[in-house]
Amino acid sequence: MNVGILILAAGRATRFGADKRLARLEGGRSVILATLDQVRASGLPCLVCVGLNDTELADQLRAEGVRCLHCSRAAEGMGGTLAEGIGHIPGWEAAIIALADMPWVSPATYLKVASRLSTADICVPVHGGKRGHPVGFGSDFYPELRSMGGETGARHLLSKYARQVIALPVDDAAIHRDIDVPADLQ
Repeated sequence: MNVGILILAAGRATRFGADKRLARLEGGRSVILATLDQVRASGLPCLVCVGLNDTELADQLRAEGVRCLHCSRAAEGMGGTLAEGIGHIPGWEAAIIALADMPWVSPATYLKVASRLSTADICVPVHGGKRGHPVGFGSDFYPELRSMGGETGARHLLSKYARQVIALPVDDAAIHRDIDVPADLQ
């Protein structure tokens, strides 16, 4: 099955106080590039969604050989970015939605989610009894994902299609770990 990873990286990160995507982790790598390293280590194809004015970020990503999409709907929130990104994926039968501020999710987690997806499923990783990210969506859900908007993303689809949700146990606490404030970089 043809599965890819859509990285949502168009957010403004107001709680962080600066562009957290370009902030440096302990090893010196930017948050977005560290996330990209994990995604690429999975071997799955990816597309990164950035905002219209994210020139520096897009330049960094292109220097890494990554395909970027400048999202005109990014100002609407995560839902707008997700909708536009889904509308531009290159023929994937399922898409795993990754968040740019989650650089510690393991490549094995991306692969495990991909391995359980079909066109008619939603796959959510679970660690310690709690759902996390990245979430995978089969292509049957693309029409609804393309109509998203606002800040909540696709969360409501998990309850609307509860019978098609696969809760996938993973040994990766990083599915709950994101970066909201500078202290989270440690």
